[in-house]
Amino acid sequence: TDVACPEDCICARDSGTVTCRDGKDTEVPGDIPEWTSTLILEGRNISTLQRGAFMSNGTETELTTLSLSYNGIRVIEHYAFLGLPRLHLLDLSHNSLVFISARAFHGLLELRSLYLNHSLLPPATEQLSNALSTQSLPNLHRLELAGNMLKHIPQIRLDMHNLHALVLINNSIESIGGDNVTTLYQQRRIRFYLSLNPFRCNCELEAFYYWLKNSSQCPDAGRLVCSEPESRRGVPVEKLREEDVDCMNENLEAVSYVFLGLVLALIGVVFLMVLYLNRGGIKMWLNNIRDACRDQMEVYHYRYEQDSDPRLANVAV
Repeated sequence: TDVACPEDCICARDSGTVTCRDGKDTEVPGDIPEWTSTLILEGRNISTLQRGAFMSNGTETELTTLSLSYNGIRVIEHYAFLGLPRLHLLDLSHNSLVFISARAFHGLLELRSLYLNHSLLPPATEQLSNALSTQSLPNLHRLELAGNMLKHIPQIRLDMHNLHALVLINNSIESIGGDNVTTLYQQRRIRFYLSLNPFRCNCELEAFYYWLKNSSQCPDAGRLVCSEPESRRGVPVEKLREEDVDCMNENLEAVSYVFLGLVLALIGVVFLMVLYLNRGGIKMWLNNIRDACRDQMEVYHYRYEQDSDPRLANVAV
């Protein structure tokens, strides 16, 4: 433990690590030792990262790793990470971000990994593409966006980064359309992690299915499973048959059902027309049947009366 260690923190000078967990502070400690290379701030109450939050007396620090998870951070103001020119890893996971300034990450020229897992609320998701500009993060290699209820691949300029890994596991992605698949093909250097998403395995997934079968860009391809329809739930996407995602087959099947319905309707109309045109003969036929049934019932009634009255039976004899 170093004598200059901030209050409520643990300092390990040998490893260059300062750990500050759980506390009531609403700001970043201002007395971080100058030898610190790894700063861990977790479980505190830092709702807003203000401009220059990590600059001590206006000077730059030697931090290479910064973990800010579980702090309830909601707002990241512009230039919040000034003074961290050598930062390689920034972890902002498990926060509740509603606002990310377009210049929030300005100055992180050496940042390699950015973790935003379980942190983005809808407003921040829309602002993310502006914040992840190549001017702010020219050397970003790994971006993690797991557990953010994303319904599609974020609209970020993948071609403007040196990205090698984009982690999108455990989101709400049901389908990846043709336009997005074209982007995947174009960014061959990037590895996409997509497991634990509720894929809807119908013909809308056709382009993505063929990309998955023919590309090595998805390391967790074997763990992508169907959520819908019910008949394919739990089936690995890459194990689907081609006809399962063939839009032509689905369209032909739909057309065949429509055609069958039309044929049955036509038969019904013809049948009704025949009945209408022969209504006179049908009426006569029904009357004849009625009269025949009436005569037969009278015979049965007469015989019943004879059988039930012995006197009538003697007369008949």
